[in-house]
Amino acid sequence: MKNGPLFIFIAVALTVGGFAGGYQFAQQKTDAVEQTSTVNAEKGQKPKLLYYRNPMGLPDTSPTPKKDPMGMDYIPVYEGEDEAAGDSGLKISAEKIQKMGVKAEPAKLQVLDKNVRASGRVEIDESRTYTVTAKFEGYIERLHVNTTGQPVGRGQPLFEVYSPELVSAQREYAIAAQGVGQLNEAGGEAQSAMKQLADSSLQRLRNWDISDEQIKALARSGNAKRTLTFRAPVAGIVTEKKAVQGMRFMPGEMLYQIADVSSIWVQADVFEQDIAAVVVGQKARIRINAYPGEVFAGRIAYVYPTLKAETRTVPVRIELANPKGRLKPAMFAEVDIPVAGASSVVTVPNSAVIDSGSKQVVIVQLAEGRFEPRVVKLGARGSEFVQVLDGVKEGEMVVSSANFLIDAESNLKAALGGMQAATPAVVGHKAVGVLNAVDAAAGTVTISHEPVASLKWPSMKMDFVLANAGLVSGLKPGTAVEFEFVERGPGEWVVTSVVTK
Repeated sequence: MKNGPLFIFIAVALTVGGFAGGYQFAQQKTDAVEQTSTVNAEKGQKPKLLYYRNPMGLPDTSPTPKKDPMGMDYIPVYEGEDEAAGDSGLKISAEKIQKMGVKAEPAKLQVLDKNVRASGRVEIDESRTYTVTAKFEGYIERLHVNTTGQPVGRGQPLFEVYSPELVSAQREYAIAAQGVGQLNEAGGEAQSAMKQLADSSLQRLRNWDISDEQIKALARSGNAKRTLTFRAPVAGIVTEKKAVQGMRFMPGEMLYQIADVSSIWVQADVFEQDIAAVVVGQKARIRINAYPGEVFAGRIAYVYPTLKAETRTVPVRIELANPKGRLKPAMFAEVDIPVAGASSVVTVPNSAVIDSGSKQVVIVQLAEGRFEPRVVKLGARGSEFVQVLDGVKEGEMVVSSANFLIDAESNLKAALGGMQAATPAVVGHKAVGVLNAVDAAAGTVTISHEPVASLKWPSMKMDFVLANAGLVSGLKPGTAVEFEFVERGPGEWVVTSVVTK
């Protein structure tokens, strides 16, 4: 048996303390049958025979009398009995309801708020990534920043380079700038030509990203510098470094890559069924394993137009500030996106739903002490409530606490299966007999019992399932016993109590 200890506890506790409720449920059906028979007797009418049912409670009926494989006669079912047997409700005393801690609340019409949860990872903001490269050929003579991951400030020297082209361009500009000054009084075409030469030399230096400060120093001194210092274009960290002291580089070759981490991205993988609720601009709460208890606030900046077929998720980009640099790239993140519903829907608490896998059931309180299991169709789920599309109406009372105990009390599986069966089995039967054999491994016993009046069984020898292996502890084959048993499922009889006679 699956979940053995839990099932044994519920089965024994509810069987020993709960047969009164089960008996009352069965007694209601018996009273209904007797009432129908009395009315027919007063009218002098004989009840109409409907069919014959299996004496063991199996979902098998016959229009004519017959015997089962064990030689037992099928039981006739008359008009009125079938109607009484169709009552799927359960009545429990107020005292038992209080002991079980049963709580019920109405199904509400409300806007269903839910949270979309996803896993993600911290990544560098691609829009804040910068590449340091040269637009001319040269050699690296000295490195000021020589490790990957090193933080740098805006304008901080990175490296110094030597380039024959650069030295030649500086000399050309210095000569042209001095010539313009000397030909100020000359005027005419000579001055104009020298000015054009100076302007073209200056533009060439600027195209090579030589700073205005360096150009002004060159114009003042007239001396070309042998090396040129490259500086960081932004404050951040060095994410990639290919520059090596003494190496030759070509125009356009990447030497450094620097990322500004004052703002970062979180790439979250949202499941396909939740993506419709996620839109650009929504706020998101991010939790990082490295900082337990802290919540970082972000905003959805982009929902990618592609879906990952392997995981059935859609990437969602979330932007958030990182002023102290505490969030590191590749950190794992848990993302929580609050989503408000568009309209009011009928909801019940999440705890009210009993999910068997193939169907979802709620226990509806029909009146004080009267309950009914009902199959429901569910919709969207929220953090505390779930939408009910069919099965429960607004205002109906549903059990939100101890509903699993009521499930065990009413033998919910048998009640739902009884919708297809001819009649449900009666619970709580007593019999006397002789213990023939015990199979401790299988949890079963074989008993030769005398007739069972409540089931109209004759004397016979049959196998039973034990609710608890301790029920027959110390008993040997051949012992006369008095026992009680219930039908847990069609044709499955469970012994709940055994005493020696």
